[in-house]
Amino acid sequence: MSENRYPDRSHLPNSPGVYIFRDADGVVLYVGKAKNIRSRVASYFNRSGDGRPKIGELRGRVRQIDFIATRSETEALVLESNLIKRHRPRFNASLRDDKSYPYIVVTTGDRYPRVFATRSAHDSRHRYFGPFPSAGSVHATLDVLNKTFPFRKCRGPEPGRRSGVPCLNYHIGRSAAPCIGAVTKEEYDGIIADVIAFLEGRVDGLIRGREAAMREAAAAMDFERAAKLRDELAALRHVRDRQQATLAYEDSFDAFGVYTEGESACVQVFAVRGGQIVNRDSFLLDNYGEAPAESVALQFVPQYYETAAVPREVLVQSSELEALAPLAEHLSSLRGSRVEVRRPQRGDKRHILEMAVRNAEMGLEHERALDEARRNQVASTLDNLQEELALPGLPMRIECYDISNTMGTDSVASMVVFQGGRPAKDQYRRFKIKTVEGADDFASMAEVIRRRLERLKASDEKFLPAPDLMLLDGGKGQLSAVVPVLAEMGVGSELPDIPLRSLAKREEEVFEPGRPEPVILDRDSPELRLLQRVRDEAHRFANTYHRKLRGQRMTASVLDELPGVGRARKKKILEHFGTPEAFMNASLKELESVPGMPGKVARDIHARLHR
Repeated sequence: MSENRYPDRSHLPNSPGVYIFRDADGVVLYVGKAKNIRSRVASYFNRSGDGRPKIGELRGRVRQIDFIATRSETEALVLESNLIKRHRPRFNASLRDDKSYPYIVVTTGDRYPRVFATRSAHDSRHRYFGPFPSAGSVHATLDVLNKTFPFRKCRGPEPGRRSGVPCLNYHIGRSAAPCIGAVTKEEYDGIIADVIAFLEGRVDGLIRGREAAMREAAAAMDFERAAKLRDELAALRHVRDRQQATLAYEDSFDAFGVYTEGESACVQVFAVRGGQIVNRDSFLLDNYGEAPAESVALQFVPQYYETAAVPREVLVQSSELEALAPLAEHLSSLRGSRVEVRRPQRGDKRHILEMAVRNAEMGLEHERALDEARRNQVASTLDNLQEELALPGLPMRIECYDISNTMGTDSVASMVVFQGGRPAKDQYRRFKIKTVEGADDFASMAEVIRRRLERLKASDEKFLPAPDLMLLDGGKGQLSAVVPVLAEMGVGSELPDIPLRSLAKREEEVFEPGRPEPVILDRDSPELRLLQRVRDEAHRFANTYHRKLRGQRMTASVLDELPGVGRARKKKILEHFGTPEAFMNASLKELESVPGMPGKVARDIHARLHR
């Protein structure tokens, strides 16, 4: 630390690379890239900073500066994107939530590819399209696709069901049924090629091909095929007509419009394919560092293309050649051919970029309005809930507990947290029941609450703060089992006074200690709906954990009893299927597809699973 309390910068090199600001605890505050690391970092500690409002706060918190030197600005760009994604620094612009955006995947790595929505990690063998802004937009697209292209919808790398009977989708014309040989491999590959063409925006080509095929079918008096092609044409034309705009030329590019205000930012990505705007994605970002729109755009683009297909041209708001050149080089390496990154100065492309920026501004304004409406609704609901349940304070933090087991085995409990009426999933906790034998939900609930309060008494950061309402999934029995635990743990004396209630499923009654009659909330009230959401989430979280433990135990039991399955083969099997449920439901063909699996061992496992 230097005399002015700023970190020492003498070790920083005059080379391209990435610099990392950390606080006193080593937490990453900001990640940036630079052509000259030492010079760029020095700009943060000038009297005026670099012009951004939050720089004063940032440099006041920095206690350590790390760097990673690279050979070029392009390498620095890629490294910056990876580090931001890994550390999610507070002062970098980042997506507002941790959810993964949905994609449509075409499993081109399979012999008979499938087409479905996914949020999972990408497999290099398959083709991915997106990201889409919501699950609804993905499923709407899939519905149009499946009405037009009869790809198979069965799960697994091989088509068909164990029974060998084609599914309902075949009978209603939604599947070509390669499982029974109703379509040849070449014909099915043609269906998948059309799906990919559709997702790439090449709808006009599909329309022209079907028009020609329909004329041929009509000339040959194959009226059934001609009618089918006519229906496909109608669906494809409907999709084309719904596209938002048509440019005066056929071109393909993505336009990134960014609008920032305070600590929030919105990015709108307009995808233009074949001269048409075929898709619009919207992303909300936290922009605590209040970076300008141009900086947010340049930082967001490489993260976006970690999974999305890269077009020939990318339009951004920045016109800084020094910043655009390494970005273009990076995207070109991803695409495998030259990509141009620029800010258009005139014409239709400038119009599209400006339209994206305007939409980003409206998107941020809409989100603020929604946030305000949500806050008002939540505040009203919590206020009414406090009154209805006679709580001492506003229930800003609600914790709910549930027990899950099967005939007393693999007994677990969940603790879910709602903060301000919304799930706080990073604060969810789960427990294995340790002291209770058999299916005793009352004793199990008492154990869990005792353990939770012990953590609170020990000031365990993972269990702070105390809840404003402790809710049990159950009725009078669960409540009666827990009341003595609160007294035993010193709630109200050594610990804060924590209100306790239980919610019984059948009649949705709320029970309170010391009150024989339940509180009955209006069936359609927001207050009851909030309690139900919390209760249902606790139930889901407990069941998920229970199924995981039960599946692991059953899987281990099956594999441990089989000759020919040692530690290495057991690991391969579990890695291949990913989840115990997938293994337990595996067909013989799927078991035989495990790398290095002998046919006899696969048959033995299958017999054991289905005996």
